[in-house]
Amino acid sequence: MKALLLLVAGIGGLLEAVAPRRAVAVWTRALYRNTGEAEPREWVYAAAKAEGALVAAGALVGLFRLATADGETVDEAATDD
Repeated sequence: MKALLLLVAGIGGLLEAVAPRRAVAVWTRALYRNTGEAEPREWVYAAAKAEGALVAAGALVGLFRLATADGETVDEAATDD
């Protein structure tokens, strides 16, 4: 279950890093009643791109640690018997 959550977070972060304007538009429509009046500043797109990259990198690190931890647990269990 943890791996699935990390995978979903990584994909979401990757999409946000690749298309920050689209991600900001989606979140703006989801969070504001009058989206026509909401106009984000230019730095918001750079921040969204950086956030997406950090989330994707964090998810990759988490998946890597999860994969290596499972491998060590299996190896240790096999040698202890």
